[in-house]
Amino acid sequence: MRHLIPRVLAALAAAVLVIGAGCGDNDPAPAGDAATLAAAARGDAAEVRRLLAAGADPDARSDSGRTAVIEAAYGGHADVVRILVEAGADVDLQDDTRANALLSTGETGDLAVLEEVLRAGPDLTRTNRFGGTALIPAADRGHVAVVRRLLDTAIDVDHVNDLGWTALLEAVILGDGGPRHVEIVRLLVDAGADTGIADQDGVTALEHARRSGYAAMVKILAGAGQGA
Repeated sequence: MRHLIPRVLAALAAAVLVIGAGCGDNDPAPAGDAATLAAAARGDAAEVRRLLAAGADPDARSDSGRTAVIEAAYGGHADVVRILVEAGADVDLQDDTRANALLSTGETGDLAVLEEVLRAGPDLTRTNRFGGTALIPAADRGHVAVVRRLLDTAIDVDHVNDLGWTALLEAVILGDGGPRHVEIVRLLVDAGADTGIADQDGVTALEHARRSGYAAMVKILAGAGQGA
């Protein structure tokens, strides 16, 4: 038995080394991912740079599928978005709610973030949880600058979301009829939006504008040649 003890001890030592090596390979990655996500969310550009230089994954995901670039985009940290894009972050990745860096700008109206995302050549056809492109929420929330910039891209001005609404319909239906939404209606019409597209009840943007008493929108839409 005594001659077996050294062999057993050696085997145990080898096993410990193997386990230790395995932990060394796996543990730092999640910790690094969490640190990168946290730094991006709080806009700590210096820390994001340091972590990336140390080998952090620019596309690391949280449990909800959030990437660092999505965190930075929603946080309004354009400089961090730029750093991550330069490091090769995939701006098209979507989290569990289907949000991504581009789609976030339709919600937030953050033009600076949008400009950085556009540098990465994003997929303009990606849609949010309502089946809408970034243009649609930007239109309904009155984000004039973002709408204007998106219309300079190849985004589909007439995309219909899961509710049966286009950006034009949402600007009228969900807008307040004020100057920002009037300007967005003007921008969409000037960009060639199809004013004849009706909602699921067959009601056009012009008719919605009339029902809501949005005179300025009515003037724009009627002038675009839409029938009553």
